[in-house]
Amino acid sequence: MSTTTLPPAPAADAPPAKIRRRVLPSPVTGQELVLIGVIAALWLLLGLFTNGFFTELTLISLLGYMAPVAAIGIGMTIIIITGGIDVSVAAGTMVCAVIVAKTMVNYETSVPVLVLIAVAVGAVLGLINGVLIAYGRVQAIIITFGTANLFQFVGLQIFGSNTVNGIPRDLKVFGIGAEGRVLGLPLAFVITIVLAALAWVYLRHTAGGRHFYAVGGDAHAARLAGVRVQRRQMLAYVITGALVGLAACFTIGLGTSTVQQNIGSGTELAAIAAVVIGGTSIMGGRGSVLGTILGALLVQTVSTGVTQLKWPSQLSDLFVGIAIVIAVGADLLRERARKNKSRRAR
Repeated sequence: MSTTTLPPAPAADAPPAKIRRRVLPSPVTGQELVLIGVIAALWLLLGLFTNGFFTELTLISLLGYMAPVAAIGIGMTIIIITGGIDVSVAAGTMVCAVIVAKTMVNYETSVPVLVLIAVAVGAVLGLINGVLIAYGRVQAIIITFGTANLFQFVGLQIFGSNTVNGIPRDLKVFGIGAEGRVLGLPLAFVITIVLAALAWVYLRHTAGGRHFYAVGGDAHAARLAGVRVQRRQMLAYVITGALVGLAACFTIGLGTSTVQQNIGSGTELAAIAAVVIGGTSIMGGRGSVLGTILGALLVQTVSTGVTQLKWPSQLSDLFVGIAIVIAVGADLLRERARKNKSRRAR
């Protein structure tokens, strides 16, 4: 799961083994190693300066609460690799959550069916974004800003009131209580890690996955090479939408028996922060699912640390904002160095 820059991909089959070895970098990049070091240092400091960081409850809560952001971050990584962005995921989370909550209150429904409903609704929302962006050829941030308002309006109409009350405990399997653990870890976290591994294999070891990098690196060259650019762009938003639906189930499982209209609020910024801090280039063509998972872990560690130290919660946003600025600045410097090297090589 490494930061990967690929030339325009061939149309169909994977390149020969020698070429594949040459273009695929090592499994872990320098930025990911830096993130691992920063997280380890933060954990050490929090262990020294707080009384309860290395307790089971704190660590389980940290992993459980990072799961929704990390799950959406997997899809957001693919979108940003293609050169796009999606700021409608918070509104999408709200729509999926209220539909699932009302289904649970009004009908006796099993957890797998609830998850399928949420994933299907999220995928439809993602399809709307994908079609408008890929075939409408409008900037992704403009389209998703518009659909964010549209999705929010639809969600509020479904709510009908400020909250949905009396939600059964079925989705507590995605919470941080005893019923939501597998091998001692939150089930939502385990599912997210499995999805991240599948995404890594898909992006790194399949021709279809490498086409996403080709689209983000140079869409025109990718199209000339036979890549179906619009389909790849649309698929990225559908995948993200489906993951938004899953994250909505995780979020309901973490909450109480009430779902409020602000559920999912701020998710889009947290997910984008995890992706950018994780090393995915905001300009497309390069990205790493491992980096995104580490970025989500860093963001949640900062939030947990601020809480443990009893500091004002606004400091969490400040620290994450500083990390984003540093990550984007480093990305721009890397891109400038890459272009200069390419120019000198001609």
